[in-house]
Amino acid sequence: MTRPPTAAQRRVIDAADPVTGRLRGTETQLAALVKRGLAFRHPRPPHDHFLTPTGHRIRESPPDVVESAPAVAPATTTSTSTSTSGVFAARIGGEDASDTAPAARTREVHSAWQGLLELRRMTNPDGSVERPCGWERTHLVQAAALALEAAGHRPAVRDATGQESAGYKVRVTPQPEAVAVRDPDGEALRACAGTLERAGWQVSEHKEPRTGASYLLASPRRT
Repeated sequence: MTRPPTAAQRRVIDAADPVTGRLRGTETQLAALVKRGLAFRHPRPPHDHFLTPTGHRIRESPPDVVESAPAVAPATTTSTSTSTSGVFAARIGGEDASDTAPAARTREVHSAWQGLLELRRMTNPDGSVERPCGWERTHLVQAAALALEAAGHRPAVRDATGQESAGYKVRVTPQPEAVAVRDPDGEALRACAGTLERAGWQVSEHKEPRTGASYLLASPRRT
């Protein structure tokens, strides 16, 4: 658990732009948020400050709720939607059904996706948000799953009896910088391909040698 922001810091966080996370405040206030990993200073003029994914999550939480999350990572390496510490994680498919309210989950995913776009803007040399950034290349499964969930695709989930619903699953592959995306619904799988392409991924469709089932191979574009 982390120390909660001060009342003054919380007011700055709550007043951030609801989509981009752009902050307004004194230099002292903004520097304090940066030091705590709740904000970052954009490297290019006019050097505005923006919430990190951690800051976004604090803004979405009641004032008395304190959560711990990585300063720049919009998802964790766990396969569940929320880790035991309360950190956001994209649903990669195959998790147990969550008791999180759909509206709350939608807000969480939106904040995480906006945080990832800001991370792209901040870390890609040309400031492009159309192309995956370095974090995504080292967290392939989570990055692809976040793009899918943010676009409204449904992950496969297990109910209390262990039955699994239809939906996407994102998994590692032996190939460097590539993930496999599977969905038993062919139309849904093709829709996943379109989403990933629009999110800056190279996508190709393949068939399993033994079953003939279709799946996608997706890699983050470099250009």
